[in-house]
Amino acid sequence: MRDMRQDMRTNVYDARHIVLAVLSTAAVLFLVSGCSSTQVSGGGVRRAIAGPPGRDGSVVKSIDFVGNRKFSDNVLRKEVDFQVGDYLDPVLAELGRDAVAEYYRKKGYAHVEVTLEGSDLAAGTIVYTVEEGPRIQIRSIKFRGNKVIKKGDLERKIKTKTRDWFIFPVYYTEEKVAADVERLRTLYYQAGFLDHRVTVEGDSHITFVIDEGPIYKVGDIILSGNTKFDDETLLSAFELKPGRTYFERKAEAQARRILKAYRENGYIDAYVEQRPIFREGGPAVVDVEFKVTEGRQFRIGRIDITGNERTQDKAIRRVLDEFGFTPGELYDAEMAPKEGGGKLEGYLERMSLAQEAIIEPAGAADPSDDRRDVRINIKEGDTGIWSPSVGVSSNRGLIGRLLFEQSNFDVSDWPESFAEFLALDCFMGAGQSLRVLLDTGTEYSRYSVMFTEPYFRDRPTALNLVGSSYETYWESHDEGRLKAAVGFTQRLENKWRRTLGFRLEEVTVKDIHDDAPQEIYDVKGDSTLFGVRLGLGRDMTDNRFTPSRGYAFDADYEQVTGDHNFGILSGSYVWYKTLWEDLLERKTVLATKLTAGTVVGDAPPFERFYAGGTGLYGIRGFDYRGVSPRGLQTGVSEPRRKDPIGSDWVFLAGAEVVVPLTDENFAALFFVDSGTVDSGSYRASVGTGIQILLPGFFGNAPMRFEVAFPFMKDDADDTEAFSFSIGGSFGY
Repeated sequence: MRDMRQDMRTNVYDARHIVLAVLSTAAVLFLVSGCSSTQVSGGGVRRAIAGPPGRDGSVVKSIDFVGNRKFSDNVLRKEVDFQVGDYLDPVLAELGRDAVAEYYRKKGYAHVEVTLEGSDLAAGTIVYTVEEGPRIQIRSIKFRGNKVIKKGDLERKIKTKTRDWFIFPVYYTEEKVAADVERLRTLYYQAGFLDHRVTVEGDSHITFVIDEGPIYKVGDIILSGNTKFDDETLLSAFELKPGRTYFERKAEAQARRILKAYRENGYIDAYVEQRPIFREGGPAVVDVEFKVTEGRQFRIGRIDITGNERTQDKAIRRVLDEFGFTPGELYDAEMAPKEGGGKLEGYLERMSLAQEAIIEPAGAADPSDDRRDVRINIKEGDTGIWSPSVGVSSNRGLIGRLLFEQSNFDVSDWPESFAEFLALDCFMGAGQSLRVLLDTGTEYSRYSVMFTEPYFRDRPTALNLVGSSYETYWESHDEGRLKAAVGFTQRLENKWRRTLGFRLEEVTVKDIHDDAPQEIYDVKGDSTLFGVRLGLGRDMTDNRFTPSRGYAFDADYEQVTGDHNFGILSGSYVWYKTLWEDLLERKTVLATKLTAGTVVGDAPPFERFYAGGTGLYGIRGFDYRGVSPRGLQTGVSEPRRKDPIGSDWVFLAGAEVVVPLTDENFAALFFVDSGTVDSGSYRASVGTGIQILLPGFFGNAPMRFEVAFPFMKDDADDTEAFSFSIGGSFGY
C-alpha cells in the first residue's frame, strides 16, 4: 500500500542499464557456447588463456586511453576485467567502458563520457576515449519545503557534506546523493508523513526539495492470527494508541513486543508483521494491523557445541545453565532467536569465551516431535593481552602501566616454552580471568593480582581473589597498603545479587610531614585490619556503560577488627530515564543518584570517607579528597586546619543529563553534583562536558571530559575545575 500511494522507492532506469543487461546475457551465451574455461579476476569473469582461441582468433594486444588527464592509463586499466594477452571478448570490452565511467563518477566527475570509438577490435586493439568533464565540488546543501522536521535534523540524517573534517572538499556523486534521498524518505515515513515526496535539484549547489504532506494518525488497532494469547494480553502497555501520530518505529516496537511474548515461550518460528491500512477518501488516518504467524511451540533437545578448540565445553554450558537454556526447557527464542544476534550470544561473548557465538536451532527430524536440537558455533578470539602504557589521571597524576590480562584463564594450561607465554598461547580455556597490574605514578603506585572464577562450584557465584600492594603519597604523609581479599558474589533471579567478602590488610603510615595533624600521628606505623563484608544489590539498567533506563543500587556493611574496631555502612542508588528520543533515535537521558555512607564506631583516617573528584564519592568541581574535615596542624606556631583527615559520614546527591550531538557516540553533559560531610557547609557544583564512545576501544566504555564550577563550598575545600575519566558512567 505504501508503494501504491506514493513514490517512495522510485527506481530510475536509463538506456545504459538496459544495454548492460542485454550484453550480460549475450556474454553468458557466448561463454557457454565456447569450450574455453572461465576464471574470476578482480570481481568479474574473464576468459582463461588456456584452451583454443576465440572464433576470430584474436587476443588483446593493447588497452589504451585517450583524453584522460586526471588518471593515468595504468590506474584505469585496473578497472577493466581483462588484460593484455587475454582472448578478446567484445562484451567484456564494452563492460570495461562502463567500469571506467563508473570509476570517474565515484571520483566526482558526474558528466564523464567514455566510448570505444576508434578501437580496432579485430586487430586486438582497444582504445577508450574519455571526456572527463568538470569535477563537481559540492558548494552548498539546502532544504526546501520542510516545515515540521527542522533543518538540523535533516542535515544530521544525510551523509553528503560540503567539507570532510571541516577542511577537505567533497565532490558530487550521484550514488551518494540518491542514498541521501532514501534516508530522508525513511525519516519522513517513520515520523508519520506517509504521503511525503523528496526530490533533489542541482549538483554543485544541492537542494533537497520536500513535500511533507499530512501527518497520519492511528485509527483502529487490529490483531489477527493469534490463538495462543488473547488480544488483551498482547495489546497491554501499548504506546501506539488510536488518535495518536502513526510512527513506524513505534509500530515496529509494538510488533517486537508481541513477538517477544511468543518467542520466550518456545515459539521459535513466530513472526509478527505490522502494516498500516489506509482509509480511502477520508482524513489522514491509518488502521494498524498486527498479523501474527504463531508456528509451533518447542522445547530444547540436545545442545551441540563446535568451534571451541581451546575453551572447555563446561565453561560454555554453565553460562547456558545460568540463563535456563538447557535440554527440556522451553526454547527461549527471545534470548536466542534463530536469526542470531540474541542476548544469550552476547552473554557468551561478554564472558570472553568467544569472539563470536552463533546459536541456532537444528531442523526438526520428526515433524511431530516438540523438541529442537541446538547448534552453538564458537569462534575463539584473542582473550589475552600484554599492555604497556603511559597515561594521566585527574585523580592520580602521571601513571606508567604494565598490564597482563587473560579473560579466559585456565590455571592448568601451562606454556611449553617462554615464547608461547609471551604469545599468550597458554593459560586459557576455563572461562576464568586473571589480571596482573603494575602501576607506578607521581602520586601513587599500585601492584595487584586479581583472579575471578565466575562459576564457583559450577554455580552462578563468582569467586574473587585479590592480592595488592599500594603506595600513595597524600598531603601530609605516605601510606602503604598490603592487602589480601576473597569475595563471593552470588547472582540471583531477576538480577539480584548478594555478596560476602573477607579482607586482611596491613596499612603503613610513614614519612609524616612535620606539620601533619595529630590524627595522622596517632596511626603512625603499621596497622592490621581484618574485615567481613555483607552486601545486597540489583542492576536493572539496560546497559552497563551507557544506561538509558532502569536503576541500580548497592548496600553493604563491613565489620572491621584488628588494631582498630569499627563498621562501615554504605549504599548507593542510581536511576536513569530517557527524556526524549528524536527522529534519529538518539536518546537524551536523565540520571539521578544518591550515595551515603557512615562509620559505626571509631575508624582511623585511612578508612574514613573523602569526597570530591570523580568516582563513587565524587563531586565534580572539587579536588579528589578535596571535601573532608581538616586536621589541626602540629609543630607550627600558628596552627590551622589544613590537611584532610576524613569524615565519619558522607551524603551525595546529583543529577546529569546526557544529550547526543552527532550520534550517541558523541554527547554533551550537563550536571549538578552536591554533597556534604561531617564538617563545613553543604557543597554543590554545576558543570558541563562531553562524552565520547570509541567502538573497539576500552570495551565501548565512555571517555568523559568535564568542567565544573562550585557555587556552594567550604573555605577549606580544594577545588579543581577540570576532570576526566575512562570506563565509568554517572553513578559508578
